[in-house]
Amino acid sequence: MTDDRDPRRIPFRAMIPNAVTALALCFGLTGVSLAIGGQWEKALGAIILAGVLDGLDGRIARLLRAQSKFGAELDSLSDNIAFGTAPALILFLWSLKAEPRFGWLASLALAVCCALRLARFNARLDAAEQPHKSAGFNTGVPAPAGAGLAFVPIYLWLITGNDRFRAWPGVMAWTLFIAMLMISSLPTYSWASIRIRPAWRLFALAGVAIFGAALIRAPWPTLLVLAAFYLLMIPVAFASYQRVRQRRAIARGHG
Repeated sequence: MTDDRDPRRIPFRAMIPNAVTALALCFGLTGVSLAIGGQWEKALGAIILAGVLDGLDGRIARLLRAQSKFGAELDSLSDNIAFGTAPALILFLWSLKAEPRFGWLASLALAVCCALRLARFNARLDAAEQPHKSAGFNTGVPAPAGAGLAFVPIYLWLITGNDRFRAWPGVMAWTLFIAMLMISSLPTYSWASIRIRPAWRLFALAGVAIFGAALIRAPWPTLLVLAAFYLLMIPVAFASYQRVRQRRAIARGHG
């Protein structure tokens, strides 16, 4: 019995991860549209949804065995728009346009640093020596996390209603700080490297459920706490990576 399937046709399962990635890109651009209309909560919500989809597309691709070079390139372009360009424009429309010259430069810095980070990541995909990745760490702050951290002033403004958090000098300084973290060489924890002991599995599931409920009931305080926790973990990750380096150096010395 012959197989009548045309090898030139792409199986539908291979398109699903790319569709999810394209949807994340659309949510990122929708966030800009909502920000233009002054709908700040919805604008941030669109970027958050883009982040959720970004976390799913790679896992769906691996689950369906549908990884491809095209998908990897599309994912990078989507990340650049959804977590670099879109947050930069939202911050500019929300605060930085009060000082167009310096504010626009800060927005550009966030978008450009996101693009540079993604370009560095793509350039190292096939590199034989990747010290951070081989130890289970990222290099610098990933694009979705960077977008979430960049929005901290907006979280504070939405929680308190205090316009001091909207003042452009502070927002500009914070935006530049996050932009530098994205292109830094600091080791940061990777979600893929997290391992949970069997005895803690139920506690971890309960924690995820509670976090999800908190995100729905009180999204901005929850995201603010998450951002603060992530920033506090950066020096912890640095110290942890230094210990890994020392163990490797000792192992090479004995070898």
